[in-house]
Amino acid sequence: MRLGITCYPTHGGSGVFATELGKQLALRGHTVSFISYSAPLRLVDLPPRVTFHEVEAGEYPLLKQYPYTLALAAKMVEVATANRLQVLHVHYAIPFSPAAILARQMAPELNLRVVTTLHGTDTSLVGAAPYFHPVTRFSIEQSDAVTTVSEYLRNETVETFQIVRPIEVIPNCVDLDHYLRAARIDDGTKVVLHISNFREVKRATDVIRVFARARERIDARLVLVGDGPDLSRALALARACGVAGDVTTVGVVDDVAPFLQAADLLLLPSASESFGLVALEAMASGVPVVASRAGGLPEVVTDGEAGYLLPPGEVEGMAERVVQLLADADLHARFAAAGRRQAARFGCDEVVPRFEALYERVLRQPPAPPVMEPQAGAPG
Repeated sequence: MRLGITCYPTHGGSGVFATELGKQLALRGHTVSFISYSAPLRLVDLPPRVTFHEVEAGEYPLLKQYPYTLALAAKMVEVATANRLQVLHVHYAIPFSPAAILARQMAPELNLRVVTTLHGTDTSLVGAAPYFHPVTRFSIEQSDAVTTVSEYLRNETVETFQIVRPIEVIPNCVDLDHYLRAARIDDGTKVVLHISNFREVKRATDVIRVFARARERIDARLVLVGDGPDLSRALALARACGVAGDVTTVGVVDDVAPFLQAADLLLLPSASESFGLVALEAMASGVPVVASRAGGLPEVVTDGEAGYLLPPGEVEGMAERVVQLLADADLHARFAAAGRRQAARFGCDEVVPRFEALYERVLRQPPAPPVMEPQAGAPG
């Protein structure tokens, strides 16, 4: 198959998963064209059968803001025509799904199919806002197929937008081989890891509070991977709590695997996670997880086996669980082994064929009719 993939090229979970999916599809013999305003973070090279196409920013004095959705739609048509694409798979409803639907309408001779994967913020925050709600619902209804990354997100989407069409749950996947880990050299200092985009929903200050309480009882250091608006607040709190000397920041990285391989525990106290891809990556690395019982995380992490899940904001309880796991080597080893077993359910060999089957199914469907049929007597 010949596929176009559009995603945000940043370090959020949707872009990470979309990039890994495209690479895995190429390994299976499909042709994949990434279409975005910059190369996705984890597309550090171009494997065989993978190309990248940049959506160029234009300027015109009359336009107050650059109409990216229109530029993206035009680029999708250009790439689809040149590469004979069959499916446009967009990861995020806003603004990618409307662009793909417009591209399908602009070039009906290509018989393009549009698959939209919802990742969470696009429906729960951005898409649910009053000014985007109608276009988000339109995009979901007009796509040839729609998937979500968790049952939690499917239920939330159906409720928020009163969706009656089928929505399939296909979870994020992980390349298990990439996260294989050699035996870690334990120097006595435990490593607690937090990876995020440091938005408010990630509760970065809770990361500091949990770590500060745990640090009173164990020798540990905290490594923060990523960047975002709440990072400075978190570091200020670390100074106020007296643990700034035990906190290391490394910024945005192309590959989180080396940091997971050096970690003893992942801390993820988010207010909500539609899936929790970083938790899955940690489990694949044999790293136990202490996280919130929120959103789709319970579908990924089995509480009491691969990690501990507590209500968001339960700082004391999370700190207690961190200490338990880091102070008890046997308990840590059991959780690490359970995490690897559970991560295998989300391996690429399990998940990617489900997308292949979905593409094949939509290609067998008749093309979507025009959104607006010309009226009789109107110019054709």
